[in-house]
Amino acid sequence: MSTLVTRPGLATLVDAVTAVVAEGGPPGRTAWRVADALRANLPGPDILTEAERAGDPDRYVPHLLHVEPEAPFTILGVVWRPGQVTPIHDHIAWCAFGIVQGVEHETIYRMEGDHLVVAGSTTNRVGEVSGFAPPGDIHRMENIGEETSISLHIYGADIGRLSTSVRRVYDLPVLG
Repeated sequence: MSTLVTRPGLATLVDAVTAVVAEGGPPGRTAWRVADALRANLPGPDILTEAERAGDPDRYVPHLLHVEPEAPFTILGVVWRPGQVTPIHDHIAWCAFGIVQGVEHETIYRMEGDHLVVAGSTTNRVGEVSGFAPPGDIHRMENIGEETSISLHIYGADIGRLSTSVRRVYDLPVLG
């Protein structure tokens, strides 16, 4: 099995996620089981270097931490300065994410014809973990805190090869 590990300190998490992915099953169940593995093995913000933790004033920054091409899955550390936000988007594969610093707000949407409707929202703080899988994974994430936030994201795809986890960005009206 070829494995590219770009960051020390993730071995226990990688082993736990590898075991979940090897079991197979529907993407939604895999996402929730990977979320459980992440919850049990969530590292601290020092998984990133001091320079990485600083972020970028113009955009949120993903850092590739681990790629498991045989499984496949990818672990990213994402750094968000206050006010930074993703576009509304969905994903190419299941995902689990956990907050290691700061606070992030997630808004979930559903399609209704030619527009989106807010289906729910949650504010995630340090130690909180969630997961989802397509379809039904349209969302937007943003740092609503006053400090830089850092989250760990695990995607069920080789993002190192694909370069993105986003399947589609939505530029539709949001009603309701």
